[in-house]
Amino acid sequence: MADSNVWFITGAGRGLGVNIAQSALSAGHKVVATGRNADKVLAAIGEHENLLTASLDITEPAAADKAAQAAVDRFGRIDVLVNNAGNFYAGYFENISDEQLRKQMETNFFGPLNVTRSVLPVMRKQRSGQVITITSAAGLIGQEFCAAYAPSKFALEGWMESLRYDLEPYGIKTMAVEPGFFRTELLVEGSSTIWPELVIEDYAERTAQTIAAWSSMNGQQGGDPKKLAQALVTLSDSKELPLRFLAGADVMGSVEQNLAVIQGQIDAHRDLSSSLNYES
Repeated sequence: MADSNVWFITGAGRGLGVNIAQSALSAGHKVVATGRNADKVLAAIGEHENLLTASLDITEPAAADKAAQAAVDRFGRIDVLVNNAGNFYAGYFENISDEQLRKQMETNFFGPLNVTRSVLPVMRKQRSGQVITITSAAGLIGQEFCAAYAPSKFALEGWMESLRYDLEPYGIKTMAVEPGFFRTELLVEGSSTIWPELVIEDYAERTAQTIAAWSSMNGQQGGDPKKLAQALVTLSDSKELPLRFLAGADVMGSVEQNLAVIQGQIDAHRDLSSSLNYES
């Protein structure tokens, strides 16, 4: 990979995507910043000679192909793909409609797959590249009110963990990024967060309380997205991507606790688990 790389970023019209684009540009890289509305992406990031904005709905494979081709037409290559676009269908499982759950998977899981399918032929031809996918702490640990969101992120984790084996022979590296709570627009109602459609009396009080709690967190999260964006640029420029980057002290603590719980569960049933082989 060259010292000045071409970054292709999804969800770059607001939130973390804007910060990643600006950090990459500040580091001297070229950036293809995409979002549903290219004009809004440009307005959010600001004019720059090394910036190309493109309209992209990640749920549409043809749109991903078009944006990837635009990147190659302008800059000749794609070195770093950042799968950042996503949203949050919040709620308890029985309150989330089937349509909502499927839309969650279409955006958070199949969307990154669509974009990556469009970009990988370019990277394979180059025999170099990086695929960086933003998942979530909820992609490693299931959480209350995340019965649609967590599965979409768990799916990304499994995909990324397996994708590395596909791509290593071609000089393409992968990294999954698991942010904790950062002060982005993820919790903005009607923007990135969608509340459950269905009403079930047993869940009504808990749903109301949880929505109030999540809403009150918006703008109060402890993580600084500008620092996260700079960290991603630093990791990319090091050319030694970790397979996972747990972003934030909160997510590190939660994962460490969860690993201890899993180890305890292994130890508690070690003899039973070890007794399941066929007897010779």
